[in-house]
Amino acid sequence: MRKLIPCLVIALLVGPTVAEAKGCIKGAIVGGIAGHYAGHHAVAGAVAGCAIGHHEANKHRAAQENSGVSAH
Repeated sequence: MRKLIPCLVIALLVGPTVAEAKGCIKGAIVGGIAGHYAGHHAVAGAVAGCAIGHHEANKHRAAQENSGVSAH
């Protein structure tokens, strides 16, 4: 648990500069926690979570644009 907090802080500081923040922060938090419990790979999990969250947010945004619903 001692290493989890600094890893999440790093992921939150570095993650949004690499990708658009939409979806990235939530994915980084979830991925960091999952990576931590899956073998102390919190940073790798946060980076992967950020990428997946960003991808899913883009898919959601594209689906909304195609359906005519305005995105927030």
